[in-house]
Amino acid sequence: MRIVTWLITNAIALAVATWLVDGIYFDGPTSGMAEIKHKLLPLLLVALVLGIVSAWVKPILKFVAFPFILLTFGLLLLVINAAMLGLTAWILGPTEIGFHVDGFWAAVLGGIIISIVGWALDRVWPETAS
Repeated sequence: MRIVTWLITNAIALAVATWLVDGIYFDGPTSGMAEIKHKLLPLLLVALVLGIVSAWVKPILKFVAFPFILLTFGLLLLVINAAMLGLTAWILGPTEIGFHVDGFWAAVLGGIIISIVGWALDRVWPETAS
């Protein structure tokens, strides 16, 4: 059950980022039920890939960049979050999922939004005992 709540939390945070940031988007319809039907499965798949990338690559980057993270008072973590979002879009680029991140600043803003929304949902969503 915990993986389901984790996936839904990531998907909601990613959906908010795509809604708020012009440079992060999915191909397809842009409004109504057609948008929801067309983008629900791709949103869940992107959330899954983003979670896997963040679980495997992010700790390595944080370890390697630790001195620079200290020097920048943690601001480099924003760049690392942006890199995870960009890497996810790059990995999914050859697929027909249609997820795009246009540019560094869109990735930075998207990473900030995903982090904040994910944190807020973790605080609100009740933990399951499974």
